[in-house]
Amino acid sequence: MTHPRLKVGIVGLQPGRSWAARAHVPALRALPESYEIVGIANTSLASAESAAAATSVPNAFNNVAELLATPEIDIVTVTVKVPHHFEVVKAAIEAGKHVYCEWPLGSNLAEAEELAELARAKKVQGVIGTQARLAPEIKHLRHLIADGFVGEVLSTTLIARGGGWGGAIPDKKNFAYTLDSASGATMLTIPLGHTLAALRDVLGEVAEVSAVLATRRNTAVSLDTGETLPVSAPDQVLISGIMASGAPISIHYRGGMARQGDGFLWEINGTEGDIRVSAAFGHPQLLQLSLSGAQGDERSFKPLEIPDHYNLGYPTDVVPGNVARVYAQVAQDLREGTTTAPNFDDAVALHRIIAAIEEASQSGGRVKVS
Repeated sequence: MTHPRLKVGIVGLQPGRSWAARAHVPALRALPESYEIVGIANTSLASAESAAAATSVPNAFNNVAELLATPEIDIVTVTVKVPHHFEVVKAAIEAGKHVYCEWPLGSNLAEAEELAELARAKKVQGVIGTQARLAPEIKHLRHLIADGFVGEVLSTTLIARGGGWGGAIPDKKNFAYTLDSASGATMLTIPLGHTLAALRDVLGEVAEVSAVLATRRNTAVSLDTGETLPVSAPDQVLISGIMASGAPISIHYRGGMARQGDGFLWEINGTEGDIRVSAAFGHPQLLQLSLSGAQGDERSFKPLEIPDHYNLGYPTDVVPGNVARVYAQVAQDLREGTTTAPNFDDAVALHRIIAAIEEASQSGGRVKVS
């Protein structure tokens, strides 16, 4: 049975450099039977027209309100900076549109909760872009843990480099806001948030946390202007806690890039074996991951191959490939009335963990995740 294609309007697309251009456009075009990109809205009509011409999208809108007023648009994809998520997503929901919002959903927990509640009230699909959850390696890892590869999980440890927050930013216009702890776009919320989304899928809920959030680099240089800018966002995030299963968890994210391209190491230790997940740095949502494991008396880790079926029908490039997997789930959900894609309630659960981490750091005590 064929279904009409879902029509998508994108908010915040800059050809050749923005996340929407790198990830969403190729992801949607890899699913031509399910989706059609019909319009773009940016900060000005001229910008939208330039983006539409460069990406062969038929319509450029004068502003977001004009895009939302277009009846043919089914889904609004929100890829603007995090501080603007709340206003754009809220307007889209109130217009009766389904929404795909990049993570984080809001600048804080309160914004995320309000948006999730509004989406439920308006009966629209709210999708959050935590696409690491659908990476082939994470999906296979979830099955390995469920099938008992490591036996009972005893503990999990993760150490990673943030890939940013290392004392310099590429340019002031696009990255200065990430230096502000109040922006909602920090090392804690973005790379660690994506990682926590995957970790919850594999190991279950985080129950309690203790934390240290430290800003060891109080300034950063903007490489385009040479300016030295103030930094309040943490560049050291240390978390210890307990999973709902009782297994201890330890995480340390450090700002900057790894020196030898080995900046993400997640280990799961169990009664029957161990699994390692590794990558070049701590953004599992946009990097090639690798799995290795050992069981019983084995003294060395061996690569764990990913079954081919996880990759069939999706772009081979990790960035659009993982985003396309989310869109495929969204299309299925809208056709079948299911909720298998990462949604706004999932986003709220992540925001609650982050809020607990912040509270634990401020109080110096252990905090239960509500």
